[in-house]
Amino acid sequence: MAGGQERILRGRIRSVQATKKITRAMELIAASRIVKAQQRVAAAVPYSEQITEVVKDLAAAGGASQSPLLAGRDVVKTTAYVVITADRGLCGGYNAGVQRAAEGEIKAGVLKGADYTVIAVGRKAEGYFRFRGYTVGATYAGFSDNPSYAHAKEIGQHVMDLYVRGEVDRVELVYTRFISAGSQEVVQRPLVPLDRATVAGGDGKGVDASGVAADFEFEPDPATILDTLLPRYVEARIYAALLNAAASEHAFRQRAMKSATDNAEELIKNLSRIMNRARQDSITTEIMEIVGGAEALGGETKKVRLVDVAYESSN
Repeated sequence: MAGGQERILRGRIRSVQATKKITRAMELIAASRIVKAQQRVAAAVPYSEQITEVVKDLAAAGGASQSPLLAGRDVVKTTAYVVITADRGLCGGYNAGVQRAAEGEIKAGVLKGADYTVIAVGRKAEGYFRFRGYTVGATYAGFSDNPSYAHAKEIGQHVMDLYVRGEVDRVELVYTRFISAGSQEVVQRPLVPLDRATVAGGDGKGVDASGVAADFEFEPDPATILDTLLPRYVEARIYAALLNAAASEHAFRQRAMKSATDNAEELIKNLSRIMNRARQDSITTEIMEIVGGAEALGGETKKVRLVDVAYESSN
């Protein structure tokens, strides 16, 4: 029985050791990808800041009045939620945090009588909302850990078409913002229509080589340029959200795999102690059986001798 238990424990230890190798490798891979993801997030910041400044200057020059993406709806009947999650699991609570946040917003809107549609970015978001019977309008998957601007452009064109055609009255982004390797937070950001406060504050002027403020000359007119640039601005915001989500996914996975590796080490130690204890119990039992057998044999020999002595005495 003890030998069988020992074999079972040895098998479990080998299984946990194999799992530990996998989780350790995944931890190292995620840790290496965090650095690259951080660099991509940082590299996208100057472009986002510059396009924001240009949009503000165009708006200040009189181009914001007729832009459809700046025209808000008086009554918001339908909201599109762009929910950004991962394509894979094994990343702790990353997916669950985004899903719960989006689900809470959807339920709050439904209680107020508003309609909704979910634009699922990532297989986990699609599976979660489809399984629970939510309305899923469009899905995008296969690039959660390494998004490109083309992916952001595809998503942006879809949501802008929905808004311009009047199918939705508002578009919200729900994703995980990357703060640092040890800190991320789930956020909800309005995407379309663009808040006029976002494009306010420009002066329509630039600075020449001598540092003196100079008026911009727009060709064609500011409204035409702004109509062309605002879609790029929306795409840039989606791209920034995708990059933040990818960096957050790697950070969550690195922490989850480190925790799994530590748990595997602890489990191996506990199983090794149990196996050693079982082996010691087995050895002790065998020794006791040997000693008991020896004592039994010694008692039988003594009885035989007493019988022989008694027989000889009687004769």
